[in-house]
Amino acid sequence: MAEGVMDIDDNGFEAEVLKSDIPVLVDFWAPWCGPCKAIAPTVEQLAKDFVGKIKFTKCNVDDNPITPAKYGIRAIPTLIFFKGGEVADQITGMVAKAKLEEAINKLL
Repeated sequence: MAEGVMDIDDNGFEAEVLKSDIPVLVDFWAPWCGPCKAIAPTVEQLAKDFVGKIKFTKCNVDDNPITPAKYGIRAIPTLIFFKGGEVADQITGMVAKAKLEEAINKLL
């Protein structure tokens, strides 16, 4: 697990994401996914930039099939932004850091 980014699973999703007091970014990814590996450093940097303001998490879609199915994940990486237990925004694919920052700032 990267610094500032928490690994979550199907069992901990509700507690860590849906019941969080602060907004949460969930990065749905897999170890074999090239774009997932490419966007990871950006997500890790944003976790440092926004520490304490938003929770950054990663959910491996291969190890945790229930949560991605519940949210209709069909392509990875998919980043879903949650606020107050609800989906606030969603970004799929490799995108620029500025686009992620824009989505995060909308949540705050």
